[in-house]
Amino acid sequence: MSQMNMTCTARFLSFILLHIFLFTLTNAQSPYYRLNFCQNSTEKTNNTSYRSNVRNLLLWINTDSATGSVSNHIAINSNKTNSNDNDGDVVYGFYDCRGDVTGSFCQFCINAAVRAIAQCCPNGVSAMIWYDICVIGYSDHNTSGKISVTPSWNLTGTKNTKDSTELEKAVDDMRNLIGRVTAEANSNWAVGEFDWSDTEKRYGWVQCNSDLTKDGCRYCLETMLDKVPQCCGTKVKWAVVSPSCGMEIDDNKFYNFQTESPPSLPNPGKQDGASNTKTLIIILVSVLVAVALLSCSVYYYRRKNRLNKGGLLLRTITPKSFRDHVPREDSFNGDLPTIPLTVIQQSTDNFSESFKLGEGGFGPVYKGTLPDGTEIAAKRLSETSGQGLEEFKNEVIFIAKLQHRNLVKLLGCCFEENEKILVYEYMPNSSLNFHLFNEEKHKHLDWKLRLSIIKGIARGLLYLHEDSPLRVIHRDLKASNVLLDDEMNPKISDFGLARAFEKDQCHTKTKRVIGTYGYMAPEYAMAGLFSVKSDVFSFGVLVLEIIYGKRNGDFFLSEHMQSLLLYTWKLWCEGKSLELIDPFHKKTYVESEVMKCIHIGLLCVQEDAADRPTMSIVVRMLGSDTVDLPKPTQPAYSIGRKSKNEDQSSKNSKDNSVDEETLTIVSPR
Repeated sequence: MSQMNMTCTARFLSFILLHIFLFTLTNAQSPYYRLNFCQNSTEKTNNTSYRSNVRNLLLWINTDSATGSVSNHIAINSNKTNSNDNDGDVVYGFYDCRGDVTGSFCQFCINAAVRAIAQCCPNGVSAMIWYDICVIGYSDHNTSGKISVTPSWNLTGTKNTKDSTELEKAVDDMRNLIGRVTAEANSNWAVGEFDWSDTEKRYGWVQCNSDLTKDGCRYCLETMLDKVPQCCGTKVKWAVVSPSCGMEIDDNKFYNFQTESPPSLPNPGKQDGASNTKTLIIILVSVLVAVALLSCSVYYYRRKNRLNKGGLLLRTITPKSFRDHVPREDSFNGDLPTIPLTVIQQSTDNFSESFKLGEGGFGPVYKGTLPDGTEIAAKRLSETSGQGLEEFKNEVIFIAKLQHRNLVKLLGCCFEENEKILVYEYMPNSSLNFHLFNEEKHKHLDWKLRLSIIKGIARGLLYLHEDSPLRVIHRDLKASNVLLDDEMNPKISDFGLARAFEKDQCHTKTKRVIGTYGYMAPEYAMAGLFSVKSDVFSFGVLVLEIIYGKRNGDFFLSEHMQSLLLYTWKLWCEGKSLELIDPFHKKTYVESEVMKCIHIGLLCVQEDAADRPTMSIVVRMLGSDTVDLPKPTQPAYSIGRKSKNEDQSSKNSKDNSVDEETLTIVSPR
């Protein structure tokens, strides 16, 4: 038998034996993932000693939980002579199980949590992960004996209460449980069964960390209970948790009093009919082994033949296989957490139309709220997406490695059940084009705000071009790909078309020109050549659009019959650059600042890429009143057509739309 067949057989047998054990175990109590919290830190990420201590701590938790130890807090420090709280290497950890879950059931959940927390938060300075029956966590601060009620999370079921009296009764029942747990000297948890009617019951659970005092436990639980009316008052089932305590109520009995190890397999010497059972098991295992050997042999034969023919093995895109599709040099480096599909579904009401923010080339975008209250925008790759898997991978690879206040922040991703979802921070003020080209909303963009947006976009591009770990060319900078946060700070988004450059690389060429008409540099649109100067051109177009409040494509279709760029050049040469500005803004603008920005915009859209300034020079020009600006040359000829998709996207977007992606694919001429 080949080595591969033997390996496959061994794995298959291990799989069968594991599931025989887990079937018995999970029938009694199966851990169910709830949520996780992860706080990252560049300083701690680069601290190899701290990361090593985290790994050692998780190993200790795995080992200690198997002993049934009640000492479930520990501090680990690689520096044995100094373990004070200020040492940057110290990591503090803890684990706990729900009070009714002990023995192997507790250990099984803890083991699952240890594996999951390492995946969900590979570079965290602190992290916690909750299952329905256990919790583990670690931090660089000693929280033992301290009350931590923030951050807090809540989860709810789907069934609604009949009226407000149900909430009042549920709160009273849980308050009774709090009284019980704080009154009993040697207990930090309590469960209770409550009769609501002849046919209806409720089941409750409360628990505090074992190191809290009774007063601290009461304070923590009362604080969690106070949150219920706001977060969960309309639901029959709800749970609220914090780092120090938690509680849950449901109309289904979710707890038990299993305290022994999982039942062992039948003993042939003690049970009647055991020999028949043993024979049946042997036959079953033999058949499974035979099937496994046959399957592995067929797989090996087909794989060998297909590889010899140069064929491609098609795989379902799962978290692991997705990473396999990404070149090693573009790996995630553990920077991007995965968010369970169930959490995203719950936060978006299962991708409800009422939660939909808009539709772009990538697919629909939904607003959601994570259990910790974080508002998100979930971009879901659709099967009919104009952007495909390559663009999806591109966005994940780049945005996971890029961190800047003027770039949209990617919180996580999801690759489950053939879903491919990117989860971003939610931008309450939508995209720039939603305000800039709207007859009513553009009035709220006074000159001070417009100038701030221009400078923010410039800083974001400078980071991409020169200051980021990668040298990145965005290739699709436009008004709809600039998002605005709650303070109207601009954040560049949509890195599906981005490309990385070597530090000494000037430009590259592509046969597949992808972008948006009106923003593409002439050398890119005509010959497929792109460089950092391609982004500079797009930035120049955007600057002129922000100043005049007119879209380049729309301007061509107006009575002027030429692009906004050429018309601006005409006015510049005639000394009439301010004529296009909306009279509404003449009350707020500073003429010298407007003229400087028009000048910079014209420098950025010059036909010859070599004549355009770099973004470092642009940022310096925007930030100084004394820099002498060179004289611009005539802009490139640009029709600036707007695709029907972009127009339709603008019409269909909602007030809180996150993005209105428009992709136009043309062939180089």
